[in-house]
Amino acid sequence: MINEFYKEMTGKESVIRQFFDYSRKRAAELGSDSVLNFSIGNPSVPAPQALTDAMTDLLKTVDPVVLHGYSPTLGQPTTKKIIADSLNRRFGMNYTPEMIFPTSGAAGALSHALRAVTKPGDEVITFAPYFPEYIPYVTGTGAKLSVVPADLNGFQINFEKFEELLNPNVQAVLINSPNNPSGIVYTTETIDKLASILYKKQEEYGHEIFLITDEPYREIIFKGTDSPFVSAHYDNSIMCYSFSKSLSLPGERIGYLAVNPKAKDAEKIVPMCGQISRFTGHNCPSSIMQFAIERVIDMTADLSIYEKNADLLYNALTEIGYEIVKPNGTFYMFPKAPIDDANTFCWTAAKELGLIIVPGDSFACPGYVRISYCVPTETVERSIPLFKKLFEMFK
Repeated sequence: MINEFYKEMTGKESVIRQFFDYSRKRAAELGSDSVLNFSIGNPSVPAPQALTDAMTDLLKTVDPVVLHGYSPTLGQPTTKKIIADSLNRRFGMNYTPEMIFPTSGAAGALSHALRAVTKPGDEVITFAPYFPEYIPYVTGTGAKLSVVPADLNGFQINFEKFEELLNPNVQAVLINSPNNPSGIVYTTETIDKLASILYKKQEEYGHEIFLITDEPYREIIFKGTDSPFVSAHYDNSIMCYSFSKSLSLPGERIGYLAVNPKAKDAEKIVPMCGQISRFTGHNCPSSIMQFAIERVIDMTADLSIYEKNADLLYNALTEIGYEIVKPNGTFYMFPKAPIDDANTFCWTAAKELGLIIVPGDSFACPGYVRISYCVPTETVERSIPLFKKLFEMFK
């Protein structure tokens, strides 16, 4: 008999995928010019040439048995050292290679981090708006996900509601900064206040509360933004990273988990991740991608288009009348719809105008919509009259 839990999940497709699939169907029927797709966070700029050159050189010069062989369970030692050295150099940390665990992107890192610090029946807290896949990430461990309502004024943290939700069963807090879907970066003041509360509650409850940070957008920060390195502000922290956005490599599924050296039992967590992999079937990212990352560790793709698109879109939409908290990172914007029913608003945009945006309900913010502007600037320019027409349809 097939598993009823996963069978039921097949009927609950991601709302992002629903709109993305609709865009493909419409484009097939009416032509690609009939669709302006702002639904999915797929980077629109190419990976750096240096990465292509590194891959080519690896294929030409490295023994194929080594290059395509199994990675050690805990990752390639040289890759782990280069990642640790980069973090220490850039953020003033003291990571050692033993604190680094290469993974299949940030999702792989999160799945390991959550299992390392929770057990079935424990509780994990996150903050709205949040990435909807946190639900399966957390519930798949047997833990419960609790969501703090959004601070709609600035999408920082609603600390009053957070403290109401805290209880001795909470073993981890999961944050995403820069944030998908709001595009907001948590400030140093926000992170320090969060850390202060967690230190106090650890003492009160008599156990650690781990702060798990989901940071695939860490390199997409706009000029003048206060963007603290979270792990420098809280000892019991595990940082989860992906090169998908910084190097435009989403299809390669390469990232890592970094355990704060000051964390309780820090030296045990990465070896535990190796054992967790045996249950999840993770078994490390490919050797060639680990070796390639070593050669471009401090590089990024040309990310400047995202800030250019953000400024263009924010200025145009606010002039039209949309209410928006201005993003200061990522490639997402999260305006308030002019009606309460964001689903109706987004489906009208899709079916009447070919403008594909995503309702905020699944991000725990009803009435808001996510715009993923990792698209050519020309697409943003073409969209502005459609956003204006859409707004006027619901005034």
